[in-house]
Amino acid sequence: MEDVRIRRGDEIASNHHLVVAHLKLKLKKNWTTGQTALQMFNTAFLRNTNKINEFKIALNNRFQALQNLLKEEETTMEDNWKSIKEALTSMCQEVLGLKEHHHKEWISIETLDKIKGRKNKKTAINNNRTRAEKVQAQAEYTEANKQVKRSFRADKKKYMKELAKTAEKAAREGNMKQLYDTTKKLSGKYSKPERPVKDKEGKPITEIQQQRNRWVKHFEELLNRPAPTNPPDVEAAHTDLPIDVNPPTKKEIRMAVRQIKNGKAAGPDSIPAEALKTSGLKSVNIKHLSIAEVLDIGKLMPKLRVQNKLVQLLSLV
Repeated sequence: MEDVRIRRGDEIASNHHLVVAHLKLKLKKNWTTGQTALQMFNTAFLRNTNKINEFKIALNNRFQALQNLLKEEETTMEDNWKSIKEALTSMCQEVLGLKEHHHKEWISIETLDKIKGRKNKKTAINNNRTRAEKVQAQAEYTEANKQVKRSFRADKKKYMKELAKTAEKAAREGNMKQLYDTTKKLSGKYSKPERPVKDKEGKPITEIQQQRNRWVKHFEELLNRPAPTNPPDVEAAHTDLPIDVNPPTKKEIRMAVRQIKNGKAAGPDSIPAEALKTSGLKSVNIKHLSIAEVLDIGKLMPKLRVQNKLVQLLSLV
């Protein structure tokens, strides 16, 4: 232990202060891959109507200028994709900001604002000099802490009610996957008891090495099947199937965007699904132009590069 200090500015909903100690440890060398960390934007703000409107207006203005640029100037596909990605990520950075803390999904925006207010009350306690000012600031902090806890309880109760309604709807519709996922959230973490591995006679195996050998033998018998004696003779089709290979329409892109699940990790482009759903009609027009361009010039580019660009652009939809 090299140093110990008290953090008076940090707010932890308590009369005590945090204690920070500096320790010196010898750690194993970490071999990095050279890849930069992905940006995680605070998409929880998109549950607020004001933030949604602000994000839509800023992004539509950016996409309007970008759409005019794509129609007027001759740009490469790489430049177009870079402009689309930069427009989305820059607007997320400007309006939403980076995600600093991993808050629970059921915490509302109003509760987060109350937490910031409570932190300001804590700062006021540390900045006041006289005893009377400290007593007054402490009383305000106590009241703010009570409001935060009441808001927490209200948010958790509302979240549980919504989960219960989702589970009831999934049960009525026969959606077993959604019913199972929702029930798992309601019940919390649950670990299944370990079951011993048994041999062919049904006797439990206790030794670790014997259990591994049993698993190896099981999968060898399961996967190594003899070849069929009479393999089927499948004739080639005389005509090609009528598969539509034209670029997707704007309606198909809009439908695909709506089907993206929220709360999933962003891809290599760092664009969250919530931002795509909120981007609006201008975003659909931009994606439609870009995907059509990729499919039109695909025959002029190497196959691998075309596949990579299709994956990047179609991943948006």
